[in-house]
Amino acid sequence: MIKIFLGALAGVLCVLLGVNDIITGVMVSLAVYFGSDRILKQIFIEKVKKQSSITRTGVGIYIISWIFFWILIYTFVYTYG
Repeated sequence: MIKIFLGALAGVLCVLLGVNDIITGVMVSLAVYFGSDRILKQIFIEKVKKQSSITRTGVGIYIISWIFFWILIYTFVYTYG
């Protein structure tokens, strides 16, 4: 659930920053992902055996939700706005 929210946040951030190309969008998305990864590792440090499992868990849904929300919000803003 956290990774879905973070993907949506990255998508919204891409629209707010006016990102038009995929390279910049990927950079924004990676910055959000790895920034939140450091925070999540501190929060869940005692609840998991391997710290790398925090990084790998939910990466697929993060990417899917980031792309979905970026396209959806971008379409609404630049088509109807």
